[in-house]
Amino acid sequence: MYIPKFYKVTDVEEIREFVQHHSFGTLVTTRKGRPIATHLPLQLVKEEEDYYITGHMAYGNPQWRTFEASEEILIMFQGPHSYISSSWYEQENVPTWNYQAVHIYGAAQILDEEELKQDLTKLMKKYEQHRADPVLWDKLSPSLLDKEIKGIVGFKVKVNEIQAAYKMSQNRSDTDYRNIIEQLRKEGNPDSSRMADEMEKRMEKI
Repeated sequence: MYIPKFYKVTDVEEIREFVQHHSFGTLVTTRKGRPIATHLPLQLVKEEEDYYITGHMAYGNPQWRTFEASEEILIMFQGPHSYISSSWYEQENVPTWNYQAVHIYGAAQILDEEELKQDLTKLMKKYEQHRADPVLWDKLSPSLLDKEIKGIVGFKVKVNEIQAAYKMSQNRSDTDYRNIIEQLRKEGNPDSSRMADEMEKRMEKI
């Protein structure tokens, strides 16, 4: 991913939080020279000093069979994005697009059944524990779980490289930056509002 210096993010903890919050990612490999992709809920976990992306896909999905032949795979995570009108600048310039994106490269391996069960338990806990009547792993019948787990393949990707870009008008003046936030709020759509939120958070850290 091409990342101008204004937009490059290197803080591991910041990237970890981003991935956990925007965890529905896109996993990309190649099959017979052609790129293929699957959109999946994923988790970023730490094992001793290494980070891994974990997840699962349908057994019928041919992509998992490309893991062994792939030296590296690409996983992409995306945050909010929004069009930025040049009418929001003090001086003449061209329009652009603001966005947040993280690319992770690494080698994949298949989880055994016990590892898959542990990963699914964590995944369900993440998305269920705050609900009034959470459906957690140990609440489901063993017969149902045994049946369903046969239809999926679990995997983990050891993180070898992370590329992170937060393009949020960092190259604009303070006046332009504040005006962009104000104008994004007026757009009246969720992506613009979320981008305005992220830009405000960044401004608070400076």
